[in-house]
Amino acid sequence: FPDADQVDLLRRLKSDKPSYLIRRVMPEEANRIFALGEPALEFPRENQRYYPQGSLGAHVLGYVDGEGKGHVGMEQVLEKQLIDPMQRGRPVSLSIDMRAQGALEDELGRGMMETEAKGAAGIILDVDTGEVIALASLPSFNPNRSDMAYNDLVFNKVTNQVYELGSTFKPLSVAAAIDAGVVTDLSVRYPANRPLEIGGFRIRDSHPFGASLNVPEALIHSSNIVTAQVADKLGGPALKKTMAALGMNERPYIELPARGFPLWPRGHEKSGEWPRITTMTVSYGHGIAVTPLHLAAAYAAMVNGGVWRPATLFKVDPAKAPEGRRVFKASTSARMRQLLRMIVVDGTGKSANAPGFRVGGKTGSAEKPGGKGGYNRTSLVATFAAAFPMDKPRYVVIAMLDEPKGTAATSFQRTAAWNAGPIVGRVVPRIGPFLGVVPDDTRDIDISDLSPLVGNGSGE
Repeated sequence: FPDADQVDLLRRLKSDKPSYLIRRVMPEEANRIFALGEPALEFPRENQRYYPQGSLGAHVLGYVDGEGKGHVGMEQVLEKQLIDPMQRGRPVSLSIDMRAQGALEDELGRGMMETEAKGAAGIILDVDTGEVIALASLPSFNPNRSDMAYNDLVFNKVTNQVYELGSTFKPLSVAAAIDAGVVTDLSVRYPANRPLEIGGFRIRDSHPFGASLNVPEALIHSSNIVTAQVADKLGGPALKKTMAALGMNERPYIELPARGFPLWPRGHEKSGEWPRITTMTVSYGHGIAVTPLHLAAAYAAMVNGGVWRPATLFKVDPAKAPEGRRVFKASTSARMRQLLRMIVVDGTGKSANAPGFRVGGKTGSAEKPGGKGGYNRTSLVATFAAAFPMDKPRYVVIAMLDEPKGTAATSFQRTAAWNAGPIVGRVVPRIGPFLGVVPDDTRDIDISDLSPLVGNGSGE
């Protein structure tokens, strides 16, 4: 065993207690040892779990250690059933489509390599049932190795790591305002030519977009200034209620054991309500940190007619999908589908536009928290949250890169429009056909009533 420690092997051989020298040896290795003719060496046969696809879907499946105990993933969730003689013969159907899983991992890996990012995460979710079609956290691990217990690679970025997901929150905030009747006329314009000064804080945009913007333009060009004004008009209690209804104040709903608790903004000591500045910053995804799974479930509710449902890794009969809870009116959801499509057609999401698949979505490029309560301008989390097809949404797709760099592949830009967006733009045409969404250039969601509201500008 060239990789074994000679001192450790000698210690084990000299011990009076029986112990394993090595486990899971290949047949040819066992034959060579057997040829030594040493009667003190035994070769007990043991059942073991083998994962023929290697690292594919590793964070969903988890792994079994050398003692046969399941860790992380569904191996841990289903351990009692899998070792119970009365139940282990019963098949378990997961919702994961390994073709979609492979495509998601492949494109996230490509994006991670092209941008030299430290990590990546992604999820594909059925908007009507909550079924997880694919879930990937990179870098991944090989579950066939039993020495994973203290390996950082088993950490699941989709369900267990919380991030400030930036501008992907803007559509959720606008949806809350439309639903509450605060935004009724989308042609109304808001000042956008100077930063907002609130209690010593300054809210600014990445670059000037003009003297004023309406709500469609604010989403298309990703304006913090206008989104903050919309949230201010809505008010903290209403925005807080919507975010809570979307599950942003509790661990994400899924069967996996490792689920991160969000960083939920503090309210006033007595009333519990968010301060004005908190309401404004939460509206564009700062000051609140959630998992990518939280975001996927929220977007599913926003586009499916307004109903939030818990995510699940078990296959669901469409006729028996959970009722969920209504967060948005159906009319609000219909309007948001138009706006999300406009972002991809005319705004920061153009790189995610897969011809014929009617993709809608939103970029998010958020600076990571730094020391002393500030932010690190050199470290970004780049996210694209999408759904397709927008005329009748079936799936949500989230792609996230952790600390991407500006490289030649992204024209030396670090923001989501240049890195996370293209990942979605490549994933959708790969998964659409076998998930029942055929490209059709003759169909699209009707945005003709909103198109005249959009002027010229440039996005993030």
